[in-house]
Amino acid sequence: MTTDAEPTAPAGVPADLYAAALDAFRNAYAPYSGFHVGVALRAEDGRIVPGANVENASYGLSRCAEQSAVQALATAGLRRFDEAVVVTDASTPASPCGACRQILMEFAPAARLFLVNLEGAVRETTVESLLPMAFRLRSDTAD
Repeated sequence: MTTDAEPTAPAGVPADLYAAALDAFRNAYAPYSGFHVGVALRAEDGRIVPGANVENASYGLSRCAEQSAVQALATAGLRRFDEAVVVTDASTPASPCGACRQILMEFAPAARLFLVNLEGAVRETTVESLLPMAFRLRSDTAD
């Protein structure tokens, strides 16, 4: 028997962020790698900002989901987020790449991250723990 019920968030994962990240995951454009990623950030004012990866035939022009979400955050005039959910279909919940770790660090070093796969496995961490001794040009981040 098949059901059209929406998957529920894994235990401990904020349901609203999970739902937004899952929607973004479904909207990812990944015709080359086939690796879809969706993310949802909770801005410090409570707004949810999603992002999806968008690939391009010129691979260097592709954008990761985390980069898309942070760009949308900044475009909306926001500069901080408190937590994020990253959804992938990897067998083990995937963490952001190095470039994404750096951009996340710029906006929210202490943010909680929930890395989730479609089977419901979860890894909880923080941006800071993913990028110890992060590169910084100045002591403050994201005016």
